Amino acid sequence: MHPIHVGHEQPATAKWYDRRDSVFIEFCVEDSRDVQVNFDKSKLGFSCVSGTEDIKHQNAVELFGEIDPKESKYRRTDRSVLCCLRKAEAGKSWPRLTKDKAKCNWLSVDFNNWKDWEDDSDEDLSSFDKFSEMMNSMGGDDLPDLDGADDEVHLSFEMPDLE
Repeated sequence: MHPIHVGHEQPATAKWYDRRDSVFIEFCVEDSRDVQVNFDKSKLGFSCVSGTEDIKHQNAVELFGEIDPKESKYRRTDRSVLCCLRKAEAGKSWPRLTKDKAKCNWLSVDFNNWKDWEDDSDEDLSSFDKFSEMMNSMGGDDLPDLDGADDEVHLSFEMPDLE
């Protein structure tokens, strides 16, 4: 602690989005200096100083899933710091960035980059598997003929919880 300099600490605003093998989080800080990003396998730490007022930003995120810290990286621009978290398990979607469901007031979903990537790839069977499991757990042993039922398959999923 530096008792002399009573800084004004606040979390940086951030937005995030999910991709097949990575999760992206962008800290929207202009003119950042002293940027520090710490990748841990289930945590992310971010801090920097911004602007002429030397506002200190600090964010700590307990992540929804595990990442590979060595493969994760970040890039600083004058407008923001973009972090790319490499998922430890590619192909597993993250319905949210944080481990617990509580809403972070500084964090939002980046809808411009958000993409339901699970639906756009033929070799990715995860949504099909989920559907089959759902049907099985409902006790119907006879699965519907899925060849013509693509639309129903996708419609039966709820949107991810974007809290």
